[in-house]
Amino acid sequence: MSTISSAAPIYPINTDTTAGGGSAAGKTDASSDVANRFLTLLVTQLQNQDPLNPLDNAQVTSQLAQLSTVNGINKLNDTLSGLAASFGANQYLQAAGLVGHDVLVPGNSMSLAAGKAAGGFTLPSGTDKVTVTITDGAGQRVRQLDLGKLPAGAQRFEWDGKTDTGVAVKDGSYGISITGTIDGKAVTLDALASGKVTGIVPGSNGTQVQVAGLGLVDLASVKQIN
Repeated sequence: MSTISSAAPIYPINTDTTAGGGSAAGKTDASSDVANRFLTLLVTQLQNQDPLNPLDNAQVTSQLAQLSTVNGINKLNDTLSGLAASFGANQYLQAAGLVGHDVLVPGNSMSLAAGKAAGGFTLPSGTDKVTVTITDGAGQRVRQLDLGKLPAGAQRFEWDGKTDTGVAVKDGSYGISITGTIDGKAVTLDALASGKVTGIVPGSNGTQVQVAGLGLVDLASVKQIN
């Protein structure tokens, strides 16, 4: 006869340990609670076993294996959480080096100040021709820039604040649209806005940069640093 037997049912282990909180200490306490509850249940089953209805030792061994697996997963989660926190801190420190630099980020506008403005765009591949159209607040064309042939990647351009006829316009915000010609076919390109980084903000979803005139932008969205 088997030395361990019970008529009580074997219950699966609850692997949800998130109730203890988001901190490493909370996760450790939750992991200990799972182990303690399991051991209490196992001892209760053994104390109330029916000698006439023996239980296969393999079932108890299976539960012990489940407990070991859960504890291993919890430790792995704690390790990954620590690595993620470390990565976030390093990312924040590295991003601090961007303060004071001009960057290109997704956006279809440019700010003209003292007769100077800059913008950009992303080229999926080399183009035969690139044309930038600058418009005012009413959507009227102010200037068209022909940039010629350019290679793939993020590209930056500058505008002197003058119209096609050479007349200087007022400072302010202007819209930009980019078109190109690839293998003889006209395509619309993704425009990029240019701005100076004035600060770094850590967030729950990653580090963000404060760009003058554009607001908060995810660090991953920065396409070029100048």
